[in-house]
Amino acid sequence: MLDFFSIALLTATLRMAAPLLFVALGGLLSERSGVINIALEGLMLMGAFAAAAGSYATGNAFFGLFAGIVAGALLACVHAFWCVTLRADQIVTGTAIVLLSTGLTAFLVLQIWDTAGGSPSVERLPAIGRGLNILVPVAFALVPIVHYVLFRTTLGLRIMAAGEHPRAAESVGLDVARYRYGCVIASGALAGMGGAYLSIGDLSGFTTEMTAGRGFIALAAVIFGNWTPLGTLGATLLFGAAQAARFQVQALNFPVSQDLIIALPYIFTLVAITGLVRRSGAPAGLGKHATAE
Repeated sequence: MLDFFSIALLTATLRMAAPLLFVALGGLLSERSGVINIALEGLMLMGAFAAAAGSYATGNAFFGLFAGIVAGALLACVHAFWCVTLRADQIVTGTAIVLLSTGLTAFLVLQIWDTAGGSPSVERLPAIGRGLNILVPVAFALVPIVHYVLFRTTLGLRIMAAGEHPRAAESVGLDVARYRYGCVIASGALAGMGGAYLSIGDLSGFTTEMTAGRGFIALAAVIFGNWTPLGTLGATLLFGAAQAARFQVQALNFPVSQDLIIALPYIFTLVAITGLVRRSGAPAGLGKHATAE
């Protein structure tokens, strides 16, 4: 049993948690401003594709990272336009973004690389040792930054006002739409970075549907963490440990069903969005428009 809880498990946990943390922090910003972000899975997938395509086209992984961030932000602009300007149903809009990303990335893979599976091998981001890449410390460094911005700055207070009481905030002159646009676009950039982590950080290429539900797990981490940066960090580490356990079980040949180990993160996701949601404090204005219809 001591062999199971090792440095290898710790590094695997950090490696698995980092992309979830990028996406979850983006989802946290979006939802704190009052916009439900079911679209995180699609934003992450688009970021993963753009990062691999950018790295393939230029031979530079950092340009690929930039492309992934921009792609996630641009797609988030579409989500924000539908949700904030057109006042569409935010859950339906998010679902549409996920479906659009899944179909579009599969189509573009076929057009660019003439294959239905994914991209060829591309340049990847530098490693910092033990299988970790340079985005891992960046992900964890963002947690105190987001915490400080939300709870210690005027900007953060305005973001939370837009998410808690959007109509009251609008009535005193706060431009709720502007803050919601900014937070949704920021969530897209962070989700794109999480996607880039998968395709050119952890791996060296894009495969269709490679996010495999991580965007939804990240959203569950936001709920599990009670819409706070530190709570979200703890939740992503829990989900990351559940994913890392799979590799430890395989390496040590533990007599545990592989199917059960693979399902663990998704089981925790169900627990987060069902068993704990009643004790969670979602922003009061989540999903509500700033002005009456």
